[in-house]
Amino acid sequence: MATLGMSTAEREAVEAFRRDVVDPSMTNLVLIDFWAEWCGPCKALSPIIEKVAADYASKGVLLAKIDTDKNQFIAAQFQIKSIPTVYAMFQGQLVADLSTARTETQIKTMLDQILRQLPIKSEEADVEAELEPLIAQAEQVLAEGDAEGALAGFQQLSQIAPDHPGIESGRIRALVATGRLDEAEASLAAVPEEAANTPEIERARAALTLARDAKPVDDLSGLAADVAAHPDDHTMRFELAGGQMAAGDRDAAADSLLAIIAAERDWNEGAARTQLLKLFEVVGLEDPWVSAQRRKLSAILFG
Repeated sequence: MATLGMSTAEREAVEAFRRDVVDPSMTNLVLIDFWAEWCGPCKALSPIIEKVAADYASKGVLLAKIDTDKNQFIAAQFQIKSIPTVYAMFQGQLVADLSTARTETQIKTMLDQILRQLPIKSEEADVEAELEPLIAQAEQVLAEGDAEGALAGFQQLSQIAPDHPGIESGRIRALVATGRLDEAEASLAAVPEEAANTPEIERARAALTLARDAKPVDDLSGLAADVAAHPDDHTMRFELAGGQMAAGDRDAAADSLLAIIAAERDWNEGAARTQLLKLFEVVGLEDPWVSAQRRKLSAILFG
């Protein structure tokens, strides 16, 4: 805001706004809440937005409240026509209008979308940067088949960040890999509600479901021979896939499931495809192995 031609009071208001809102927005996301003492909806929104700002402080979110009666010049610069009006500012620019959000859930949902798109410097971001290579290392140990070693690593990380979805997902999947399914299920049930539907926890849930479905087969080679002799017996082949998964042979399991889909994609209400997608989710949707298997699935479905 240019100060040329302004009164002393207006210049002071601009300087205060720059100090309290614009400057902090260079490294933080600043929520600007335009309100007034006489405004009923403003008073209803105030405790909600203050709580959200406090909850998101570690994510780099700050709250600036602008009383439109006491700051009429600032309100006029933003062309405030009704209140409450809530804007989000980053690096001196308005990046979002949150005025339609009236509940804690609505505000948090909008904030999550905004924060994913901006390079906000925050305590949480710094911790995440430190944890990322450690999580990747534990994931690598798990992928290489050392479930006990991975479990120890994830448990150590959980002491640093106990509510981290990625860490908890890895810990649960390591429990599944060691055969401690009941313990994994209890851990899943204890996941906080706000993290229960994250992709990381969904991946852990898929791993547990897949492990419950995968039944060890005493004579796997014998079952494979029976399937070869009766290629149209999808129930038998599905059982074989479960045994192969239980044995840790994901390549063979995927081949068995793909064979069912190729022969009869809707068999048993699409059970083979559902099981294959669970396997993809457990391995990790960005994994090169999953990409290769997806191409095989696409060739069957659309070839």
